[in-house]
Amino acid sequence: MFFVASKVFWFFIQPLNLSIILLLVGVASLFAGWRRLALTGCLGSLLILGIAAWTSFGALLLNPLEERFQRPEALTKVDGIVVLGGGLEGAINLARGGYELNRAGDRFVETAILARRFPDAKVVISGGVGSLILDGESDAVTAERLLIALGVDRSRLVLETESRNTFENALFTRRMISPDPGETWLLVTSAFHMPRSMALFRKADFAVLPWPVDYRTSGREGFGFFRDNPADSLNNATMGIREWIGLVAYWLSGKIASPFPGPA
Repeated sequence: MFFVASKVFWFFIQPLNLSIILLLVGVASLFAGWRRLALTGCLGSLLILGIAAWTSFGALLLNPLEERFQRPEALTKVDGIVVLGGGLEGAINLARGGYELNRAGDRFVETAILARRFPDAKVVISGGVGSLILDGESDAVTAERLLIALGVDRSRLVLETESRNTFENALFTRRMISPDPGETWLLVTSAFHMPRSMALFRKADFAVLPWPVDYRTSGREGFGFFRDNPADSLNNATMGIREWIGLVAYWLSGKIASPFPGPA
């Protein structure tokens, strides 16, 4: 129920969809003769799109999340690597049988690098189909082809193909792996996604070390206009709003202990 509710809520609240809905309300209200509501809807739509696409608002939302966890230094032994799905184009890969990456594809590139650096480590790919409506290939299935093509031996790969969100990533991976005390495991995911991911793995009693990738900010943006191209700015705002809402929702539902998890 949480999964379905979160997907439906996010459909209506994400900036682009919300701006379209407000614009439709404005146009419909204009035809109905409700001029004040029409003006409110159109101005609201313009304001959301203008802030999200033309300012650094998204970067300012993402940067605190990206700075929250840093990579550990001086690692000499790693028993396993867990990479979370979300970096592959599931619908395209299902249709074409390839391994097309999206903006979060750094997760799998970095995982291949880590697998080469630590040749004895297991590599766990956690990610099923996270879409409520669209068909797509599980990220774990696609990533298996990709990592093998990049030189990772198939015998090292462990596929968790059922999880639909980060909560299930942590729960199902912990259940599948049952790590032994004292083992060192790395968690690879996007830097802005790391606080929620670390908190959920802690809740699942799976001790992991953060290995953030896929940074979207330099940390030097500050507030201003046209600091990035509008498409990337809109995407950053969308990801930032989604992640902060996710943190609060997971905290209120008891899935994590803090709305802004940090290093222990």
